[in-house]
Amino acid sequence: MTNENKLSFWEHLDALRTALLRIVIVTTLFAIVAFCLKEQLFAAILAPQQENFVTYRLLRTIGSWFAQPTHAPISVPLINTGLAGQFVIHMKAALAAGVLCASPYILYQLYRFVSPALYTHERRYAVRVVGGGYAMFLTGVVCCYFLIFPLTFRFLGTYQVSDQVTNLISLQSYVSTLMVMSLAMGLVFEIPLLSWFFAKLGFLTAAFMRRYRKHAIILILILAAIITPTSDLFTLSLVAFPMWLLYEISIGIVKRTATTDRSATSKSAPQSDAVNP
Repeated sequence: MTNENKLSFWEHLDALRTALLRIVIVTTLFAIVAFCLKEQLFAAILAPQQENFVTYRLLRTIGSWFAQPTHAPISVPLINTGLAGQFVIHMKAALAAGVLCASPYILYQLYRFVSPALYTHERRYAVRVVGGGYAMFLTGVVCCYFLIFPLTFRFLGTYQVSDQVTNLISLQSYVSTLMVMSLAMGLVFEIPLLSWFFAKLGFLTAAFMRRYRKHAIILILILAAIITPTSDLFTLSLVAFPMWLLYEISIGIVKRTATTDRSATSKSAPQSDAVNP
């Protein structure tokens, strides 16, 4: 920046206020649209509760390949226990959908606010990092919606300690569990990005991650137990397995990052030697 283009502290605050105001307006508009599209919104939210959900159909197809017996359709009804419960859930779901739909615009506004302080190569670097992190977060949300949450709901919704005890799953419990697990899995899928970042800073190596793999597995199980809203071993395994898989992928990413950095250093070394007398 030139001296003419530098902003004062208060001008920076005004730019941040403008960016936040735009974010709030766009998020609110998306939330209002989601609120008005109630049937479509809850058709997507309640889809894992339906017997014809794509995950269940796929599992039945795979079971037919191995001549597994076809199970009778399982119905897990949902109930509402509060007078204003359904309306409150409707507002929360609409707000969550608004934030999710507006998330690309939110990232754009934040990048637009920060980018003047970055060099040109740093801007390209930031775009790749933020874009990759956003894609990994969405991948985690999609994995939770289509795999982890449906299997968790089917297992816990049909589990009974006795035929005399009937499961009555509340809508509030269903929606809150879906949101918490989706957010948690979105953050979990950022493990490769964080590993790459620490490797670039020189804080993490592939040899270190392989040496402490057993310790990492124990930490993964503890973290999975913390972020899992239920206390059963089935859900814990569903959450812990992707985390372990991401850890193994992160080892490869860290190793490749170290190799790339060494190659770049070796290429620049002759140039630096040529300058020295």
